[in-house]
Amino acid sequence: MSAKKKDHTRFRKNFARTLQVIGKRPHTQPLFHGNPESIVILARECYGDCILLTPLIGTLRREYPELSIYIIAFSKIIFNFFSADPNVTEVYHAKRNMKRYYKGILSKKFDLLFNPKDHPSTHFLIQSLLIRARHKIGHFNPHHEGLFDQLITLEPNTHESAKNLSLLSAIGSTTGEPCRPYLPPMPVCTATASFLKTIQPGKYIGINISAGHIGGHRTHEQWSQLIKSFTDETFIILSAPKELEEKRKLEQPHPNVLQSPSTQNIYEVGEIVKKLKLLITPDTSLVHIAACSDTPIIALYRQHLADRTQFGPLSTLQDIIISPTPDIIDIDPKQVTAALHNLLEVLSAKC
Repeated sequence: MSAKKKDHTRFRKNFARTLQVIGKRPHTQPLFHGNPESIVILARECYGDCILLTPLIGTLRREYPELSIYIIAFSKIIFNFFSADPNVTEVYHAKRNMKRYYKGILSKKFDLLFNPKDHPSTHFLIQSLLIRARHKIGHFNPHHEGLFDQLITLEPNTHESAKNLSLLSAIGSTTGEPCRPYLPPMPVCTATASFLKTIQPGKYIGINISAGHIGGHRTHEQWSQLIKSFTDETFIILSAPKELEEKRKLEQPHPNVLQSPSTQNIYEVGEIVKKLKLLITPDTSLVHIAACSDTPIIALYRQHLADRTQFGPLSTLQDIIISPTPDIIDIDPKQVTAALHNLLEVLSAKC
């Protein structure tokens, strides 16, 4: 761990200890019982986190149809994501439009507040303290003690979706099967809409070349070699807008790659992934987008346990390939080729 990261971690822990002194709940509340009328959920900062929160939101809406669900976002992309979700009553940005935030959230009192993070986060703890709720629920961490009425204890490296859904047990909900992850409906641009009409479901293999962190990229040559190894298959290349040039360079020289438009939002990506035979992707939000449509997946992970345990694929058919290093560039191309052969055989046997 770098000195800068150590300093940041030390600051967060010291800040959390301060909040534990000034923000300690006045008395121990009994466990929450009954049907909640309102809940405030603090939303984590990345698309993958959002998608893994949707099973909880969808299940809450199903189990408590009259429940008012308020989402607190800490970034614009998350604000926009949940603003499109019909299961959500209202979305507020904790760092912008403070007049609206005060009027809609800080001036009111709610039945429940849920902080989904299991580690001390400065912004999340501040909002957990400021937002008034009859019952505040979080995950166990020594730096959370005293700030919440109820702390949920789970096994280390529990999957993020299970951590979120554990709220249901904490409030005494006896729900059945939870909702699957989903993407809120968003506008689809003309180019993507036209492209979607041309592709036959279950015919194409998707390759996502983008990554959300250091050590999450494969080389152009590695992807190109994989495509050349499966001349009887047709591929669709997906990428973030900033890597459109790399996407085009990979599309142009290969006759078995179908050129596709640059997607304008996460929902458009999901609509393409929904039509794929399977998806090959580094550990990014595409792993969780695939889960929304239960698209089979080959996921490439760094040598980091939490990546694949807390944020692993939820697709029914999946294969996780782990790099021997903190960089997926070091995954042997033969492993990826073999995994694709195997998954294609499984899919062929199901037909």
